[in-house]
Amino acid sequence: MTSQSTSRPLKIFVVAGEHSGDALGGKLIHALNKRYAGDIIFAGVGGEDMAREGFSSIFPIEDVAVMGPLSILPKLPRIVRRVYQTVDAALRFAPDLVVIIDSPEFTHPIAKRIRKRAPQIPIVDYVSPSVWAWRPGRAKKMRPYVDHILALLPFEPEAHARLGGPACTYVGHPLIEKLAEIQNADAAALSARLHLDPTRPVLLVLPGSRTSEVERLIDVFGEAVSQLAGTIGPIEVVIPAVRHVRDRIVEKTANWTPRPHIVESDDRYAAMRLARAALAASGTVTLELALAQTPAVVAYKVDKVIANLRFLLKVPSVVLANLVIGKNIYPEFLQEACTAENLEGALKPLFGETPERAAQLEGLSLAPAKMQLAASSPSEAAADVVLSVVKA
Repeated sequence: MTSQSTSRPLKIFVVAGEHSGDALGGKLIHALNKRYAGDIIFAGVGGEDMAREGFSSIFPIEDVAVMGPLSILPKLPRIVRRVYQTVDAALRFAPDLVVIIDSPEFTHPIAKRIRKRAPQIPIVDYVSPSVWAWRPGRAKKMRPYVDHILALLPFEPEAHARLGGPACTYVGHPLIEKLAEIQNADAAALSARLHLDPTRPVLLVLPGSRTSEVERLIDVFGEAVSQLAGTIGPIEVVIPAVRHVRDRIVEKTANWTPRPHIVESDDRYAAMRLARAALAASGTVTLELALAQTPAVVAYKVDKVIANLRFLLKVPSVVLANLVIGKNIYPEFLQEACTAENLEGALKPLFGETPERAAQLEGLSLAPAKMQLAASSPSEAAADVVLSVVKA
């Protein structure tokens, strides 16, 4: 795309509601500044990544960075105040375009109110809600207040077309920018640093990055690890842990047999390349495992309120890697099916030269091509769509 220029600065109002959205926002702002010939003035809500690009947030992102309905309820009055504050700030700023990033509980009420009060301002939604998984009616309901969706997953444009949603473009998942880092991670260096026994296969355990995930999964994961070691013989176990759950993981695994090696989250790509197989919580990490070509078994448990809504699910799998590849490559065990016996039974064949392992590796080989863009990076592709919407 050729750079655009204008006699006055372009004004873009960006709203990110939590830290992963802030990371996307920071890269988007950088790409927009790089690809636009004139000046751009930004305003809105963001965090540290956006601040590093010179962005000044109208309030701390921590005020609204909450996950899930049970977490939102106690903070609802403050979130509502911040919604109205953000709408008022956007209208005063009078932008040429608004970009909302993920966090639909926070960003979509803002978009609706901006559209009602200033219908001439185009609105782009960066990260599609999971309309393909549950509550598909949301796609059509977004059309009155969202002009274009920037999708992270390659199957989402087709889903919005089928469901009557807004125009939608696949701009690429941020992980694509890390493909070389993932595939070239130094597994040998990590093995040497941990003094792993080279005769023992490595099991990578990924119990989640949120405290609630760890609490629900860590015990059953420990039982599965113990059963697996009892079945196939001695193994090495590696657990990458993000800082805020590390102490809890250390505490909960203190009596595991075998005792795991707890490493930093930054070591996870090396650990994926090192592992014979992984036992993982469902989430974005399954895409990382797929790009690393690591066979795995996936599990998940949610609270009872969410579990009771399972009948609303409209997808053949909840595992992102399976949805991207288009096949159920990774076996998944959810809620009542998430037992040590089931997890051990699915992991065991991945440690031999078995049809199960071969089938996973064959399917995983498709993942990079499924997620790759024809040209440019995800943030640059997103910037191009944003600028095309402004121009239109």
